[in-house]
Amino acid sequence: MRFRDLGGAVGYLEHGPHNAITDVPGVKVGQVDAVGDEPFVMRSGATVIWPHGGNPDFQRVFTGIDILNGYGEMTGRTTIEEWGLLGSPVVLTNTRSVGQGYEAVIQFMNALDPGIGDLDVLMPVVAECDDGYLNDNRGPAVPLAVFEQALREAQTGPVAEGSVGAGVGMQLFGFKGGIGTVSRQVELAGQTYTVGVLVNTNFGRKHQLIIKGHAVGQTLADALPLTPDKEGSCIGIVATDAPLLPYQLRRLAKRAGFGLVRTGSVGNDGSGELFLAFSTALHIPKQDSVPLHPVYLGDGLVWNEEPPLNVLFDATVEASEEAVLNALVSAVTVTGRDNHVLRAFPVEQYKHLFR
Repeated sequence: MRFRDLGGAVGYLEHGPHNAITDVPGVKVGQVDAVGDEPFVMRSGATVIWPHGGNPDFQRVFTGIDILNGYGEMTGRTTIEEWGLLGSPVVLTNTRSVGQGYEAVIQFMNALDPGIGDLDVLMPVVAECDDGYLNDNRGPAVPLAVFEQALREAQTGPVAEGSVGAGVGMQLFGFKGGIGTVSRQVELAGQTYTVGVLVNTNFGRKHQLIIKGHAVGQTLADALPLTPDKEGSCIGIVATDAPLLPYQLRRLAKRAGFGLVRTGSVGNDGSGELFLAFSTALHIPKQDSVPLHPVYLGDGLVWNEEPPLNVLFDATVEASEEAVLNALVSAVTVTGRDNHVLRAFPVEQYKHLFR
């Protein structure tokens, strides 16, 4: 079930064929659950985003990062901030398993090209959210095999949402959360570009929830059984084929946070909202010293027409908001450690507000 299946839609822009981050040409997503009950309860998994179908270490892409609230971790940030380049798949998982995800990417990429560990080393991007309400962090991390499978089986096309992959153990405004993804298409100078967003939602308190401008959470505070009213995190990945430079992608990543705000997020003190945006328009070769001549969209004041980045900002905010709502309505009730339960959002009770 998705937000649009219930008659809901966000914004004015059209979406792509799958209404997912994979509508950006070349982008692939892989997701594998890690679920078990003995000897420790595991409710977790891995979600992987490949920026294109080749080897991103050899064909890097321009990238930017923005942080709404920084109580979270994303490896590789300093390299991206310095160079503005992404040279690995992006891995999402739980806090306990960041090291496992990092090691899995290195092993997988070394198998693709043994030279990676020779003259240079890989610095993977692995981002986390804490799923400790359902997942027992006293037990082991997500197995390497789970990450390897997600890396190997990533594909284009439809993307599963809700309680899947890295989203298996996540909460959203006190309900079950997880993965959500949406795309938008824009027209600029006769060219169609796509913006895709994928979020792993694990943020918000129940009273904060807003759906299409309606303060739904305030009516829920005393209406449902007690659920974890705690702060969490959100990782948002923005992909586009629009030609943008790293500082412009940083501006685009910032707009993903605006989409979260529309759903009620205030960037709580103990929550980590970290956003990464990349452009597939130009592949930067690692072993070519010839000067690059990228084509990119201009920004700054444009006096006689609408600045081209405005519609990309619209697309990112719309897609991020709807992606969060997809995660909310797609997730199913999950029971985890110590019989903790995260319940699915009561869609039938509130679907009249979605239209």
